[in-house]
Amino acid sequence: MHNPRSLAALNRRAARRSNASGRHWVITEMQMGRQLIAGLLLLCAWPALAANPQVAELGTAKAHYPFVLYANAALDTPALPVSRAVILLHGIKRNGSEYFDSGSQLLENAGLNPATTLLLAPQFLTDADADSHPGVPRWAAGQWLHGSPSFSGVSAFQVLDDLLTLLADRQRFPALREVVLIGHSAGGQLVQRYAVFNPTDTLLTTRGIHLRYGVASPSSYLYFDHQRWHAGHWQASAATDCPGYNRYRYGLEKLPAYASQQKLSAQQLFRRYAARDVVYLVGADDNNPAARVMDRSCSAQLQGATRRQRQLQYLHYEQQLAQQWKIPISHPQVSVEGIGHDSAALFAAPITAKALLP
Repeated sequence: MHNPRSLAALNRRAARRSNASGRHWVITEMQMGRQLIAGLLLLCAWPALAANPQVAELGTAKAHYPFVLYANAALDTPALPVSRAVILLHGIKRNGSEYFDSGSQLLENAGLNPATTLLLAPQFLTDADADSHPGVPRWAAGQWLHGSPSFSGVSAFQVLDDLLTLLADRQRFPALREVVLIGHSAGGQLVQRYAVFNPTDTLLTTRGIHLRYGVASPSSYLYFDHQRWHAGHWQASAATDCPGYNRYRYGLEKLPAYASQQKLSAQQLFRRYAARDVVYLVGADDNNPAARVMDRSCSAQLQGATRRQRQLQYLHYEQQLAQQWKIPISHPQVSVEGIGHDSAALFAAPITAKALLP
């Protein structure tokens, strides 16, 4: 969030840019004062909204459910005048409030006005949260990041579908033009699989809303065929000691119902994924092969030894399939220098804002 001094500096820079472009706008001291007051009001409002999570109603009228998330605006406000929404998914620690704080820094670095940018940080609950928020779906430990169903039957993929469908409601968000869905670490795993499988992207497009996916530092990726990098080239893995390496969540075998019911071939899924706006990010120092919370299963190890290596290798894999299946693909990738597996530092880096919120 901007403090009053930075708001004034932004106004002065805006005035200089306006004059340089040939437009003769004059920002008076009174106008600056009004904007400073507005900034102070926002400064007071944001922490209050972030301190306690909101419970939003998701789903349809016939099958709705409450869900916990942090937001920088009251979601029951009719016709929120936001043009962009940023959704930030937490990692395995399920620390949604901390990701909300990181998202606030990300928006500030991008120069976005919180009055017109909705920031959301969903909070996935597990059975360890049994005493909080009655009626909210809960998952077995570690299952939400696969997109799996909760104990009540609502899958994590469905939660993202319903959240995006809510944002696509033109009665509630009449000015919305872009949604950026970002996940880090475990959240990055969920976002990458969701970007492959979800049909809701098309709904947003028909309503004039662009959807971008930010896949940051996941432990693994979804592969579209049996090929893995081995001995200097791509080949079908012969790892007999890892027979499940191509099962979901690493490959397309034994898919969850959310994906299998679409009845799409590997090439159809890849073509759709290639057409989507996906940005990959990883810390350049996220290169510890013994990282405590990194997936070190044999299926993950076939994708590379570290998170950074796995991401760069996956970019290489995309180009291999593009050539093999004649499907062009161009997903940008950013390695953030000086950053390891640290979500707060990654989202505070100026280059991250440039990549995700250009």
